Amino acid sequence: MKKFSFLFIALASILAFTLAGCSNDNPSSVSGAKGDSGKDKTNIELWHSLSGDNGKNFEKIVDEFNKQSDDVHVKAVYQGGYTDTITKIRAVGDKEVPALLQASGTNRKYLAESDFVKPMQDFIDDEKFDTSGIEENVLNRYTIDDKLYSMPFSSSNAIMLYNKDMFKEVGLDPESAPATYEDIEVASKKIKDKTGNVGFSFATIGWYFEELLANQGELYLDQDNGFSGKPTKTLVNEEGGQKIFKWLDKMNKVGTFKNYGSNYEDPRAPFLAGQLAMYLDSSANVRTMVDQAPFEVGTAPLPVPKGVEPNGATVGGNSMYITNKLSDEEQQAAWEFIKYTVSPKVQAEWAAATGYFPVTKDANGESALTEAYDKYPQMKTAVEVNSNTPATPEMSGPLSDEGEQFRTIIEAAQEQVYEGTDPKKALDDAAKKIDELLE
Repeated sequence: MKKFSFLFIALASILAFTLAGCSNDNPSSVSGAKGDSGKDKTNIELWHSLSGDNGKNFEKIVDEFNKQSDDVHVKAVYQGGYTDTITKIRAVGDKEVPALLQASGTNRKYLAESDFVKPMQDFIDDEKFDTSGIEENVLNRYTIDDKLYSMPFSSSNAIMLYNKDMFKEVGLDPESAPATYEDIEVASKKIKDKTGNVGFSFATIGWYFEELLANQGELYLDQDNGFSGKPTKTLVNEEGGQKIFKWLDKMNKVGTFKNYGSNYEDPRAPFLAGQLAMYLDSSANVRTMVDQAPFEVGTAPLPVPKGVEPNGATVGGNSMYITNKLSDEEQQAAWEFIKYTVSPKVQAEWAAATGYFPVTKDANGESALTEAYDKYPQMKTAVEVNSNTPATPEMSGPLSDEGEQFRTIIEAAQEQVYEGTDPKKALDDAAKKIDELLE
């Protein structure tokens, strides 16, 4: 209940701030840019949610596009997190909508059904643009009813990071990470007994539950995760979900798992401090962790229960939408930028600088990326996992407007298990709340 109250207050605050700060000017009509020929460029605005080093690297991509384009100038404007951006886009009037909008996959259904997005498929069909070079399961993530609504830009998945030095210290093979829940239990006990350190953890974030469930080949919602019809029931409390919660409950009770918190960065500090041997993280953070760790970092695919074949990982990250409230000229300018962002060169440079894996297959042969993989072989794990992940509904995540709320419900249930609630009861209660949202 506290989480729902906090989320409501936060969204309300953002909405109030946004409405107070909105102007009557069209943000796409940014001024000043001219091409080499001296003619005025079409100036458009892009709202994004990339901060820190990733934000700086994204700004470089925008700057390079602006330099090489004689017709279009893009102004990138940071809007806060993905939820902040969606809150603002809901608040502004038609005249304040940007030409381009970056959003996460949990918002794909809402945006596809909104009245201010033009499907990317329209531009693709008009120009006969070839999308065969884009990873199939990445395209599948943003395709609804055989129509692509947004163009993927940043793609990541969840993987496991582990301390190779600690593995050596306790007699574990540093080149062979645990592949099953049971293997992690055994390795974690050995680490705890010999060093006193925590064996395994991951932040209490609903995305990881989705990833672990999908890796078992299990659906989150009925109706093929919502891709074949309107979902009416969640499947999170069936066998696959129970295996996850029972595993966490067992490890938590014997002290080989520790819940560090509900933010992505919470397990990172103890991992870097040598107090935690293994944890789950986004592949987008791998390069940063390798650079910061005072020990050798290993990466591995997500684990599965013993006897279950791993299916891979769902696609995280973000994609970009073109809004339909502006002129055809501005929409076409946005399309020119979109095409630039999925070029092999740009995707390779972006992946090399961040840790996201490229959405374009040919990017893997670009020198910028091959050199990065030579220096950071840990980054290749996400690419290999993605290439082995089938483009199926199970691996595309739940398609629903309530995706963010689903995650909040699962997070609350997970915390209840850590506090002693029976795993099945916690999941059944969570499933009931998700079903009520679906109604």
